[in-house]
Amino acid sequence: MRNQEPFFAALSVALTLSVGIVGASPPDSLWSRTYGGSSYEYCNAVQCTQDRGYALAGETSSFGAGGYDFWLVKTDSNGDSLWSRTFGGADHEYCMSLSVEPGTIGGYVLAGKTRSFGAGEYDFWLVKASRYGDSLWSRTYGGTDHEACQSVQPTPDGGYALGGWTRSFGSGQDDFWLVKTNAYGDSLWSRTFGGSGEDVCRAIQRTPDGGYILAGYTTSFGAGSYDFWLVKTNASGDSLWSRTYGGTSWDRCTSAMRTADGGYILAGHTASFGSGQDDFWLVKTDANGDSLWSQTFGSTDPDWCIAMRQSADHGYIMAGYTESFGMGKKDAWLVKADANGNSLWSRTFGGTEDDYGRSVVQTPGGGYAVAGYTRSFGAGMTDFWLVGTGPEAPYYATDYLNLVGTNLVVRWIAPQTCSYLVYTTTEPNNVSDPPGPGWILGVTLPIVPAGPASWLDPAPIVPYKKYVVVMSCP
Repeated sequence: MRNQEPFFAALSVALTLSVGIVGASPPDSLWSRTYGGSSYEYCNAVQCTQDRGYALAGETSSFGAGGYDFWLVKTDSNGDSLWSRTFGGADHEYCMSLSVEPGTIGGYVLAGKTRSFGAGEYDFWLVKASRYGDSLWSRTYGGTDHEACQSVQPTPDGGYALGGWTRSFGSGQDDFWLVKTNAYGDSLWSRTFGGSGEDVCRAIQRTPDGGYILAGYTTSFGAGSYDFWLVKTNASGDSLWSRTYGGTSWDRCTSAMRTADGGYILAGHTASFGSGQDDFWLVKTDANGDSLWSQTFGSTDPDWCIAMRQSADHGYIMAGYTESFGMGKKDAWLVKADANGNSLWSRTFGGTEDDYGRSVVQTPGGGYAVAGYTRSFGAGMTDFWLVGTGPEAPYYATDYLNLVGTNLVVRWIAPQTCSYLVYTTTEPNNVSDPPGPGWILGVTLPIVPAGPASWLDPAPIVPYKKYVVVMSCP
């Protein structure tokens, strides 16, 4: 039995009912796996699957039909490979995005660009595969020049929304390009957004009003050489508004999503702000795209954020690479921030050569899976690389406490079905982990299902009261 595993913790209530957050510890690495042959493999996306395993997507030059091919790798919950599939032709294909289809039928959707098929130099390429990785159909989208799809999102009508950039259409060198398809990948409509310069879309997400956000970077608008650029559209892809964020130098957005409060969070790297040549940069906006705050993470050497997600505690987990920290030339870097962008912890992974983090997901057990590629480990020049971590110790959020009359409700997100123990203390300087000195067991909650959880403290509020929720699983 994992007796009293510390997972969630330490919320303090002073007379003003303020919430005190104690710094969390980075999670431990549980395992790492490489996948590849004697040549080059680059993993760009990871997703959790319904069997608690993982699906990884990117490109390979060790296997397939020629050049680089899309490569899909399916693993179990420990990262051990179950099967893999390639998709491509005689030339080059690069896979940048992966969606796992829900339900009992399941399946996978891979998106990127192809030089083997289509109308131009490179075209958007969308591949639909079965739950076993067998190709069901593929579609290309593009003109006579260069197009690159960076992100795919399923839509409620069974179709897909694709975001990337185009040189065949639009106003400038590269324009944001949004393509909407039906369930079979047939194009229904497309829209471009941009000016006379370079406008590169890296992320897309459907919004609750049926529209979309597209995010990336621009040289057509903004304050500097490159600025973060966020575009909001309606359900037909027509632009409603756009915003830029940046300084006088290079600021490139690589990831964006809608947040639980209805606003947006953007992540990438900045040379305008921070401590070094490039730093991780996190920008939070309201529902209209107006900036609320921003935070940088890094040191004197280049640190590039490639991927970001909102975590179960409404904080943010970022993955990329660092030259400021770690063991090698470049190391994969995982950074956790709270809901206000304050750094909670960071962790590097890597060896003596270059190692990159390119995608991250939170696991059902509360840990993280970081995917990318490595030169330090594996069989070839570069290999797919997947690292699994345990949960944070402990795990924090800023919104657990709700007042009900003269009592408090302690709220948290249960990462898995388990028993949870709620400890309390009124000692303001108690920094020990429960069940250490000064902690009192308030309640044992058996078999709490995964998801939102809460406990009403029957005792009235007293100064400096702290709560720690501890996971106790078989």
